[in-house]
Amino acid sequence: MKKHELTLQEIADFSAEFNADPKNQVVARAAKRSGVLEASFNDRVEGKLNRVFSTELDTDNVTNQKHSGRCWLFSALNVLRHGFGAKYNAKSFTLSQAYNFFWDKIERANIFYDQVIATADKPLDDREVRAILDSAGQDGGQWHMAISLVEKYGVVPSYVMPETFNTNDTTGLAGALGRKLKKDALVLRHLKQYGQEDELAAKRKEFLSQIYRMTALAVGEPPKHFDLEYRDDKKGYHLDKNLTPLEFFHKYFKDVDLSDYVVLTNAPDHEYNKLYSMPCEDNVNGKYEVQFLNVPMEYLSQAAIAQLKDGEAVWFGNDVLRQMDRKTGYLSTDLYKLDELFGIDSSMSKKERLETGVGEVSHAMTLVGVDEDKGDIRQWKVENSWGDKSGSKGFFVMDNDWFNEYVYEVVVHKKYLTADQVKLAEGEAMPLPAWDSLA
Repeated sequence: MKKHELTLQEIADFSAEFNADPKNQVVARAAKRSGVLEASFNDRVEGKLNRVFSTELDTDNVTNQKHSGRCWLFSALNVLRHGFGAKYNAKSFTLSQAYNFFWDKIERANIFYDQVIATADKPLDDREVRAILDSAGQDGGQWHMAISLVEKYGVVPSYVMPETFNTNDTTGLAGALGRKLKKDALVLRHLKQYGQEDELAAKRKEFLSQIYRMTALAVGEPPKHFDLEYRDDKKGYHLDKNLTPLEFFHKYFKDVDLSDYVVLTNAPDHEYNKLYSMPCEDNVNGKYEVQFLNVPMEYLSQAAIAQLKDGEAVWFGNDVLRQMDRKTGYLSTDLYKLDELFGIDSSMSKKERLETGVGEVSHAMTLVGVDEDKGDIRQWKVENSWGDKSGSKGFFVMDNDWFNEYVYEVVVHKKYLTADQVKLAEGEAMPLPAWDSLA
Protein backbone atom coordinates (compact mmCIF):
# COMPACT_ATOMS: atom_id res chain seq x y z
CA MET A 1 0.00 0.00 0.00
CA LYS A 2 1.30 3.43 -0.93
CA LYS A 3 1.96 5.64 2.10
CA HIS A 4 0.25 9.03 2.21
CA GLU A 5 2.62 11.95 2.74
CA LEU A 6 0.94 14.89 4.44
CA THR A 7 1.49 18.02 2.35
CA LEU A 8 1.74 21.66 3.37
CA GLN A 9 -1.19 22.41 1.05
CA GLU A 10 -3.39 19.96 2.94
CA ILE A 11 -2.45 21.60 6.23
CA ALA A 12 -3.29 25.01 4.81
CA ASP A 13 -6.67 23.65 3.69
CA PHE A 14 -7.37 22.26 7.16
CA SER A 15 -6.56 25.62 8.76
CA ALA A 16 -8.73 27.51 6.29
CA GLU A 17 -11.65 25.18 6.91
CA PHE A 18 -11.25 25.56 10.68
CA ASN A 19 -11.09 29.37 10.57
CA ALA A 20 -13.98 29.67 8.13
CA ASP A 21 -16.43 28.89 10.94
CA PRO A 22 -16.39 31.67 13.61
CA LYS A 23 -18.04 29.31 16.11
CA ASN A 24 -14.80 27.35 16.34
CA GLN A 25 -13.07 30.27 18.05
CA VAL A 26 -15.86 30.53 20.64
CA VAL A 27 -15.68 26.80 21.39
CA ALA A 28 -11.88 26.88 21.48
CA ARG A 29 -11.85 29.61 24.11
CA ALA A 30 -14.12 27.61 26.39
CA ALA A 31 -12.30 24.31 25.81
CA LYS A 32 -8.83 25.75 26.32
CA ARG A 33 -9.78 27.50 29.55
CA SER A 34 -11.83 24.80 31.28
CA GLY A 35 -10.93 21.57 29.46
CA VAL A 36 -12.95 19.63 26.91
CA LEU A 37 -14.96 17.69 29.51
CA GLU A 38 -16.09 20.77 31.42
CA ALA A 39 -16.82 22.63 28.19
CA SER A 40 -19.04 19.78 26.98
CA PHE A 41 -20.73 19.06 30.34
CA ASN A 42 -24.50 18.65 29.98
CA ASP A 43 -26.13 20.24 33.03
CA ARG A 44 -29.55 18.92 32.01
CA VAL A 45 -28.55 15.50 33.32
CA GLU A 46 -29.00 16.78 36.87
CA GLY A 47 -32.74 17.16 36.36
CA LYS A 48 -33.11 13.51 35.38
CA LEU A 49 -30.95 11.91 38.07
CA ASN A 50 -32.78 12.93 41.24
CA ARG A 51 -31.48 10.20 43.60
CA VAL A 52 -34.96 8.96 44.57
CA PHE A 53 -35.32 5.18 44.26
CA SER A 54 -38.35 2.92 44.39
CA THR A 55 -36.16 0.08 45.73
CA GLU A 56 -33.28 1.01 48.03
CA LEU A 57 -31.18 -0.97 50.51
CA ASP A 58 -30.65 0.54 53.95
CA THR A 59 -26.94 1.39 53.69
CA ASP A 60 -24.81 3.88 55.56
CA ASN A 61 -21.07 4.45 55.14
CA VAL A 62 -18.90 3.82 52.09
CA THR A 63 -15.38 2.44 51.81
CA ASN A 64 -12.32 3.87 50.08
CA GLN A 65 -9.85 1.87 47.98
CA LYS A 66 -7.73 5.02 47.55
CA HIS A 67 -4.77 4.58 45.18
CA SER A 68 -5.19 0.86 44.48
CA GLY A 69 -6.87 -1.45 42.00
CA ARG A 70 -8.80 -3.40 44.64
CA CYS A 71 -12.32 -2.35 43.56
CA TRP A 72 -13.27 -5.98 42.85
CA LEU A 73 -12.43 -6.93 46.44
CA PHE A 74 -14.07 -3.85 47.96
CA SER A 75 -17.29 -4.49 46.06
CA ALA A 76 -17.41 -8.17 47.02
CA LEU A 77 -16.84 -7.36 50.69
CA ASN A 78 -19.47 -4.61 50.46
CA VAL A 79 -22.00 -7.19 49.29
CA LEU A 80 -21.10 -9.41 52.26
CA ARG A 81 -21.08 -6.60 54.84
CA HIS A 82 -24.50 -5.36 53.74
CA GLY A 83 -25.83 -8.86 54.30
CA PHE A 84 -24.27 -8.87 57.76
CA GLY A 85 -25.64 -5.40 58.46
CA ALA A 86 -29.19 -6.39 57.55
CA LYS A 87 -29.10 -9.62 59.54
CA TYR A 88 -27.44 -8.27 62.67
CA ASN A 89 -28.80 -4.72 62.55
CA ALA A 90 -25.36 -3.17 62.00
CA LYS A 91 -25.44 -1.28 58.72
CA SER A 92 -22.15 0.59 59.30
CA PHE A 93 -20.16 -2.62 59.86
CA THR A 94 -17.17 -3.01 57.55
CA LEU A 95 -14.82 -5.85 56.63
CA SER A 96 -11.05 -5.66 56.25
CA GLN A 97 -9.89 -5.38 52.66
CA ALA A 98 -6.23 -5.51 53.77
CA TYR A 99 -6.75 -9.03 55.15
CA ASN A 100 -7.88 -10.58 51.87
CA PHE A 101 -5.48 -8.39 49.90
CA PHE A 102 -2.59 -10.02 51.80
CA TRP A 103 -3.68 -13.51 50.83
CA ASP A 104 -4.30 -12.44 47.24
CA LYS A 105 -0.64 -11.45 46.89
CA ILE A 106 0.54 -14.88 48.13
CA GLU A 107 -1.96 -16.89 46.12
CA ARG A 108 -1.31 -14.90 42.93
CA ALA A 109 2.42 -15.50 43.24
CA ASN A 110 1.75 -19.22 43.62
CA ILE A 111 -0.29 -19.32 40.42
CA PHE A 112 2.19 -17.05 38.63
CA TYR A 113 4.98 -19.54 39.29
CA ASP A 114 2.77 -22.37 38.01
CA GLN A 115 2.10 -20.47 34.80
CA VAL A 116 5.76 -19.59 34.32
CA ILE A 117 6.82 -23.23 34.71
CA ALA A 118 4.02 -24.49 32.42
CA THR A 119 5.14 -22.16 29.61
CA ALA A 120 8.90 -22.50 30.09
CA ASP A 121 9.22 -24.18 26.67
CA LYS A 122 7.89 -21.07 24.93
CA PRO A 123 10.03 -18.02 24.06
CA LEU A 124 9.86 -14.88 26.18
CA ASP A 125 8.23 -12.95 23.34
CA ASP A 126 5.42 -15.51 23.03
CA ARG A 127 2.04 -13.82 23.45
CA GLU A 128 0.96 -16.03 26.35
CA VAL A 129 4.29 -15.71 28.17
CA ARG A 130 4.20 -11.95 27.69
CA ALA A 131 0.70 -11.81 29.20
CA ILE A 132 1.80 -13.87 32.22
CA LEU A 133 4.79 -11.61 32.85
CA ASP A 134 2.64 -8.49 32.45
CA SER A 135 0.34 -9.76 35.21
CA ALA A 136 3.11 -9.77 37.83
CA GLY A 137 2.26 -7.57 40.81
CA GLN A 138 -1.10 -6.38 39.50
CA ASP A 139 -4.02 -5.41 41.78
CA GLY A 140 -7.03 -5.84 39.50
CA GLY A 141 -9.42 -8.73 39.83
CA GLN A 142 -12.79 -10.40 39.40
CA TRP A 143 -15.69 -11.59 41.56
CA HIS A 144 -14.52 -15.21 41.56
CA MET A 145 -11.08 -14.13 42.73
CA ALA A 146 -12.61 -12.39 45.74
CA ILE A 147 -14.83 -15.29 46.79
CA SER A 148 -11.97 -17.76 46.35
CA LEU A 149 -10.04 -15.80 48.96
CA VAL A 150 -13.07 -15.54 51.25
CA GLU A 151 -13.81 -19.28 51.10
CA LYS A 152 -10.20 -20.28 51.78
CA TYR A 153 -9.20 -17.66 54.34
CA GLY A 154 -12.45 -16.23 55.69
CA VAL A 155 -12.92 -12.55 56.55
CA VAL A 156 -12.25 -10.24 59.49
CA PRO A 157 -13.72 -6.90 60.61
CA SER A 158 -11.85 -3.85 59.37
CA TYR A 159 -10.57 -2.93 62.85
CA VAL A 160 -8.83 -6.31 63.16
CA MET A 161 -6.56 -5.70 60.16
CA PRO A 162 -6.82 -2.03 59.15
CA GLU A 163 -5.50 -0.40 56.00
CA THR A 164 -1.81 0.52 55.79
CA PHE A 165 0.09 2.98 53.63
CA ASN A 166 0.84 0.15 51.21
CA THR A 167 -2.76 -0.97 50.87
CA ASN A 168 -4.03 2.58 50.45
CA ASP A 169 -1.36 3.16 47.80
CA THR A 170 -0.23 -0.12 46.28
CA THR A 171 2.18 1.47 43.78
CA GLY A 172 5.38 0.72 45.68
CA LEU A 173 4.50 -2.82 46.72
CA ALA A 174 3.09 -3.71 43.29
CA GLY A 175 6.26 -2.51 41.62
CA ALA A 176 8.52 -4.41 44.02
CA LEU A 177 6.50 -7.62 43.70
CA GLY A 178 6.32 -7.27 39.93
CA ARG A 179 10.09 -6.92 39.57
CA LYS A 180 10.78 -9.85 41.88
CA LEU A 181 8.24 -12.13 40.20
CA LYS A 182 9.68 -11.42 36.76
CA LYS A 183 13.23 -12.09 37.98
CA ASP A 184 12.01 -15.31 39.59
CA ALA A 185 10.41 -16.26 36.27
CA LEU A 186 13.78 -16.22 34.54
CA VAL A 187 15.25 -18.56 37.16
CA LEU A 188 12.32 -20.98 37.12
CA ARG A 189 12.21 -21.08 33.32
CA HIS A 190 15.92 -21.92 33.20
CA LEU A 191 15.59 -24.73 35.77
CA LYS A 192 12.58 -26.19 33.97
CA GLN A 193 14.25 -26.01 30.57
CA TYR A 194 17.25 -27.94 31.88
CA GLY A 195 15.18 -30.54 33.73
CA GLN A 196 16.39 -29.62 37.20
CA GLU A 197 13.12 -30.59 38.90
CA ASP A 198 14.38 -30.92 42.50
CA GLU A 199 16.07 -27.53 42.44
CA LEU A 200 13.01 -26.10 40.69
CA ALA A 201 10.71 -27.19 43.55
CA ALA A 202 13.13 -25.86 46.16
CA LYS A 203 13.50 -22.50 44.41
CA ARG A 204 9.75 -22.17 43.98
CA LYS A 205 9.21 -22.64 47.72
CA GLU A 206 12.04 -20.22 48.53
CA PHE A 207 10.55 -17.58 46.22
CA LEU A 208 7.08 -17.97 47.75
CA SER A 209 8.55 -17.52 51.22
CA GLN A 210 10.19 -14.30 50.03
CA ILE A 211 6.87 -13.07 48.60
CA TYR A 212 5.24 -13.80 51.97
CA ARG A 213 7.96 -11.82 53.76
CA MET A 214 7.65 -8.86 51.39
CA THR A 215 3.87 -8.74 51.78
CA ALA A 216 4.01 -9.16 55.56
CA LEU A 217 6.52 -6.33 55.86
CA ALA A 218 4.36 -4.01 53.73
CA VAL A 219 0.88 -5.00 54.90
CA GLY A 220 1.34 -6.86 58.19
CA GLU A 221 0.69 -10.52 58.94
CA PRO A 222 -2.98 -11.54 59.03
CA PRO A 223 -4.45 -12.38 62.45
CA LYS A 224 -5.08 -16.01 63.36
CA HIS A 225 -7.70 -15.21 66.03
CA PHE A 226 -9.66 -12.12 67.00
CA ASP A 227 -12.56 -10.91 69.13
CA LEU A 228 -15.68 -9.72 67.32
CA GLU A 229 -16.90 -6.62 69.13
CA TYR A 230 -19.44 -4.10 67.87
CA ARG A 231 -22.56 -2.10 68.71
CA ASP A 232 -25.60 -2.54 66.52
CA ASP A 233 -27.82 0.24 65.18
CA LYS A 234 -29.85 0.21 68.42
CA LYS A 235 -26.67 0.60 70.50
CA GLY A 236 -26.76 -3.03 71.61
CA TYR A 237 -23.36 -4.41 72.61
CA HIS A 238 -22.01 -7.66 71.10
CA LEU A 239 -18.84 -9.62 71.89
CA ASP A 240 -17.77 -12.99 70.48
CA LYS A 241 -14.24 -13.93 71.54
CA ASN A 242 -11.38 -15.89 70.01
CA LEU A 243 -12.74 -16.47 66.51
CA THR A 244 -10.63 -17.50 63.55
CA PRO A 245 -11.36 -15.69 60.27
CA LEU A 246 -12.94 -18.84 58.83
CA GLU A 247 -15.01 -19.44 61.98
CA PHE A 248 -16.28 -15.87 61.74
CA PHE A 249 -17.28 -16.34 58.11
CA HIS A 250 -18.97 -19.70 58.64
CA LYS A 251 -20.81 -18.57 61.77
CA TYR A 252 -21.98 -15.10 60.74
CA PHE A 253 -22.35 -15.62 56.99
CA LYS A 254 -23.69 -19.17 57.10
CA ASP A 255 -26.71 -18.24 54.98
CA VAL A 256 -24.38 -17.33 52.09
CA ASP A 257 -23.34 -20.11 49.71
CA LEU A 258 -20.91 -18.38 47.39
CA SER A 259 -21.09 -21.25 44.89
CA ASP A 260 -24.71 -20.26 44.17
CA TYR A 261 -23.67 -16.97 42.53
CA VAL A 262 -23.17 -16.54 38.80
CA VAL A 263 -21.44 -13.78 36.85
CA LEU A 264 -23.77 -12.74 34.05
CA THR A 265 -21.89 -10.84 31.38
CA ASN A 266 -22.97 -8.89 28.33
CA ALA A 267 -20.26 -9.09 25.71
CA PRO A 268 -21.83 -8.74 22.25
CA ASP A 269 -18.49 -9.55 20.60
CA HIS A 270 -18.84 -13.09 22.00
CA GLU A 271 -21.49 -15.72 21.34
CA TYR A 272 -24.52 -15.43 23.64
CA ASN A 273 -25.80 -18.20 25.89
CA LYS A 274 -22.33 -19.56 26.40
CA LEU A 275 -20.16 -19.99 29.50
CA TYR A 276 -16.62 -18.63 29.25
CA SER A 277 -13.65 -18.91 31.60
CA MET A 278 -10.54 -16.78 32.01
CA PRO A 279 -7.76 -19.09 33.30
CA CYS A 280 -5.19 -16.29 33.23
CA GLU A 281 -7.13 -14.47 35.98
CA ASP A 282 -7.61 -17.36 38.41
CA ASN A 283 -5.88 -16.54 41.69
CA VAL A 284 -6.38 -19.50 44.06
CA ASN A 285 -5.62 -23.06 43.02
CA GLY A 286 -8.36 -25.45 44.16
CA LYS A 287 -11.05 -22.77 44.37
CA TYR A 288 -13.22 -20.96 41.83
CA GLU A 289 -12.40 -20.47 38.17
CA VAL A 290 -13.11 -17.00 36.79
CA GLN A 291 -16.22 -17.60 34.68
CA PHE A 292 -18.83 -15.55 32.81
CA LEU A 293 -22.20 -16.56 31.39
CA ASN A 294 -22.73 -14.35 28.34
CA VAL A 295 -26.36 -13.32 27.82
CA PRO A 296 -28.32 -10.42 26.29
CA MET A 297 -28.42 -7.24 28.39
CA GLU A 298 -32.01 -7.54 29.55
CA TYR A 299 -31.15 -10.57 31.66
CA LEU A 300 -28.54 -8.59 33.60
CA SER A 301 -31.00 -5.85 34.54
CA GLN A 302 -33.85 -8.28 35.33
CA ALA A 303 -31.71 -10.42 37.62
CA ALA A 304 -30.10 -7.42 39.34
CA ILE A 305 -33.49 -5.84 40.07
CA ALA A 306 -34.87 -9.11 41.43
CA GLN A 307 -31.93 -9.47 43.79
CA LEU A 308 -32.21 -5.86 44.96
CA LYS A 309 -35.93 -6.32 45.65
CA ASP A 310 -35.03 -9.29 47.83
CA GLY A 311 -32.78 -7.01 49.86
CA GLU A 312 -29.38 -8.06 48.55
CA ALA A 313 -26.71 -5.84 46.96
CA VAL A 314 -25.27 -6.65 43.54
CA TRP A 315 -21.59 -6.66 42.51
CA PHE A 316 -21.17 -5.30 38.98
CA GLY A 317 -18.30 -4.77 36.57
CA ASN A 318 -18.30 -1.68 34.37
CA ASP A 319 -16.28 0.84 32.38
CA VAL A 320 -16.48 3.66 34.92
CA LEU A 321 -14.30 6.17 33.08
CA ARG A 322 -16.91 6.61 30.34
CA GLN A 323 -19.37 9.48 30.79
CA MET A 324 -18.72 9.78 34.55
CA ASP A 325 -18.30 12.81 36.80
CA ARG A 326 -16.54 11.97 40.05
CA LYS A 327 -17.62 15.14 41.88
CA THR A 328 -21.36 14.81 41.29
CA GLY A 329 -21.39 11.05 41.02
CA TYR A 330 -23.32 11.12 37.75
CA LEU A 331 -23.14 8.20 35.33
CA SER A 332 -25.06 9.15 32.19
CA THR A 333 -24.56 8.58 28.47
CA ASP A 334 -25.55 12.25 27.94
CA LEU A 335 -23.13 13.67 30.50
CA TYR A 336 -20.45 14.98 28.14
CA LYS A 337 -21.39 16.19 24.66
CA LEU A 338 -17.91 15.75 23.21
CA ASP A 339 -19.13 14.93 19.70
CA GLU A 340 -21.11 18.17 19.65
CA LEU A 341 -18.09 20.08 20.95
CA PHE A 342 -15.77 18.72 18.25
CA GLY A 343 -18.36 18.39 15.49
CA ILE A 344 -17.69 14.70 14.92
CA ASP A 345 -19.39 11.33 15.28
CA SER A 346 -17.38 8.94 17.45
CA SER A 347 -20.31 6.76 18.49
CA MET A 348 -19.77 3.00 18.54
CA SER A 349 -21.91 0.04 19.49
CA LYS A 350 -21.00 -1.94 22.60
CA LYS A 351 -19.69 -4.70 20.35
CA GLU A 352 -17.50 -2.28 18.39
CA ARG A 353 -16.06 -0.80 21.59
CA LEU A 354 -15.04 -4.24 22.82
CA GLU A 355 -13.62 -5.24 19.43
CA THR A 356 -11.45 -2.12 19.19
CA GLY A 357 -10.35 -1.95 22.84
CA VAL A 358 -12.32 1.24 23.53
CA GLY A 359 -14.58 -0.68 25.91
CA GLU A 360 -13.30 -2.66 28.89
CA VAL A 361 -14.26 -3.77 32.37
CA SER A 362 -12.22 -1.18 34.25
CA HIS A 363 -13.98 -1.06 37.63
CA ALA A 364 -16.32 -2.88 40.02
CA MET A 365 -19.00 -1.22 42.14
CA THR A 366 -22.13 -2.25 44.04
CA LEU A 367 -25.77 -1.76 43.10
CA VAL A 368 -27.81 -0.83 46.19
CA GLY A 369 -30.97 0.63 44.67
CA VAL A 370 -33.08 1.07 41.56
CA ASP A 371 -35.90 3.38 40.50
CA GLU A 372 -38.68 1.91 38.36
CA ASP A 373 -41.91 3.32 36.95
CA LYS A 374 -44.37 0.79 35.54
CA GLY A 375 -41.58 -1.48 34.40
CA ASP A 376 -39.37 1.30 33.03
CA ILE A 377 -36.00 1.68 34.74
CA ARG A 378 -35.32 5.34 35.52
CA GLN A 379 -32.04 5.19 37.46
CA TRP A 380 -29.82 3.04 39.66
CA LYS A 381 -28.18 3.75 43.02
CA VAL A 382 -24.49 2.83 43.03
CA GLU A 383 -22.16 2.40 45.99
CA ASN A 384 -18.63 3.20 44.91
CA SER A 385 -15.38 2.60 46.82
CA TRP A 386 -13.82 6.04 46.31
CA GLY A 387 -14.63 7.46 49.74
CA ASP A 388 -17.38 9.85 50.84
CA LYS A 389 -16.02 12.90 49.04
CA SER A 390 -17.10 11.58 45.63
CA GLY A 391 -20.72 11.71 44.49
CA SER A 392 -23.31 12.10 47.22
CA LYS A 393 -21.44 10.88 50.32
CA GLY A 394 -19.81 8.22 48.15
CA PHE A 395 -22.95 7.09 46.32
CA PHE A 396 -23.32 7.54 42.56
CA VAL A 397 -26.47 7.66 40.44
CA MET A 398 -26.62 5.95 37.05
CA ASP A 399 -29.17 6.25 34.26
CA ASN A 400 -30.35 3.08 32.56
CA ASP A 401 -28.75 3.96 29.23
CA TRP A 402 -25.36 4.03 31.00
CA PHE A 403 -26.18 0.65 32.55
CA ASN A 404 -26.93 -0.82 29.12
CA GLU A 405 -23.88 0.68 27.43
CA TYR A 406 -21.12 0.48 30.04
CA VAL A 407 -22.07 -2.33 32.44
CA TYR A 408 -20.58 -5.67 31.41
CA GLU A 409 -21.09 -7.94 34.43
CA VAL A 410 -23.50 -8.46 37.32
CA VAL A 411 -23.21 -11.11 40.01
CA VAL A 412 -26.53 -12.67 41.00
CA HIS A 413 -27.84 -15.73 42.79
CA LYS A 414 -28.66 -18.52 40.36
CA LYS A 415 -32.32 -18.48 41.49
CA TYR A 416 -32.76 -15.34 39.37
CA LEU A 417 -31.63 -17.16 36.20
CA THR A 418 -33.76 -19.12 33.79
CA ALA A 419 -33.60 -22.93 33.95
CA ASP A 420 -31.57 -23.00 30.73
CA GLN A 421 -29.13 -20.41 32.11
CA VAL A 422 -28.62 -22.42 35.30
CA LYS A 423 -27.81 -25.46 33.20
CA LEU A 424 -25.30 -23.48 31.15
CA ALA A 425 -23.70 -22.02 34.29
CA GLU A 426 -23.17 -25.50 35.69
CA GLY A 427 -21.68 -26.82 32.46
CA GLU A 428 -18.29 -26.75 30.78
CA ALA A 429 -16.74 -23.33 30.20
CA MET A 430 -14.81 -22.30 27.09
CA PRO A 431 -11.43 -20.83 28.11
CA LEU A 432 -10.48 -17.41 26.75
CA PRO A 433 -6.93 -16.12 26.25
CA ALA A 434 -5.34 -13.40 28.37
CA TRP A 435 -5.70 -10.89 25.52
CA ASP A 436 -9.45 -11.38 25.14
CA SER A 437 -11.68 -8.29 25.38
CA LEU A 438 -13.15 -9.59 28.67
CA ALA A 439 -9.73 -9.84 30.36
